[in-house]
Amino acid sequence: MNDQSGVDSANLRDQTWVVTGAAGTIGTRLVADLAGRVNRLVATDLAAPDAPYGVESVAADLRDQDAVAAVLAGAHGVVHLGGIADEADLHDLAEVNLVGTYHVLEEARRAGARRVVYASSNRVTGCYPCDVTVHPSMPPRPDGLYGAVKVAAEGLCQLYADKFGLATVAVRIGSYEERPLDLRQLSTWLSPADCSRAFRAAMSATDVGYACFYAVSANTRGWWSLEPGAALGFLPQDDAEEFAATVPDAARTMRGPQGGDYAAPEYTLSRQRR
Repeated sequence: MNDQSGVDSANLRDQTWVVTGAAGTIGTRLVADLAGRVNRLVATDLAAPDAPYGVESVAADLRDQDAVAAVLAGAHGVVHLGGIADEADLHDLAEVNLVGTYHVLEEARRAGARRVVYASSNRVTGCYPCDVTVHPSMPPRPDGLYGAVKVAAEGLCQLYADKFGLATVAVRIGSYEERPLDLRQLSTWLSPADCSRAFRAAMSATDVGYACFYAVSANTRGWWSLEPGAALGFLPQDDAEEFAATVPDAARTMRGPQGGDYAAPEYTLSRQRR
């Protein structure tokens, strides 16, 4: 596939990048990591986020297409982290996570941006059983409405790559924590350092039209293929197994769906308005 992005790691310092959802846990750390790595960095969220010196901070609602357009003006690329971060009522998820992602993609296209890095989720495949190694090319099996909307947003990313030539990378984020907290996270953990590695790779990889990979640490008990990320230059360094002695029930083998409790019917039903 020919490179559609025009993005090169050597040239990131000459470029303008926007990070949506910059006030979130991952966004805050990623903005701090990227500060100084790019020429101009814009951090945006519903309220203007706190940002390091030299980083522009702007308030914008993803539901407001004009506001998104204003923030993306002049951008070479966007790291789109913004949105509702867990299971919620479908109407809210569709409005913020799906329509909001459309606004980012469409305004990136109009602005002449070269790449959108989309924060997807491991929950797009959470109904696969734990004894299956999942590759991003396999059919989605979301564990809830949150995951289903992420699947739809990945579809938008694919569309904008295929139809409009906008390079897009869907990053399926694992369980982002300082250290794994439970049995499931021994398989799904994403360390902060590996998270930064994943997004920097997604921003700078060449030969990208549309790509999708799991952002997860190199966990001994991992469930997801790391090959697509490696092809983009993402080489995780950490392993949840180093913390197994501190994790309750670590001697057990997890069974059932990879989503664990997220895949339970009540987890979705209790969050719907009716």
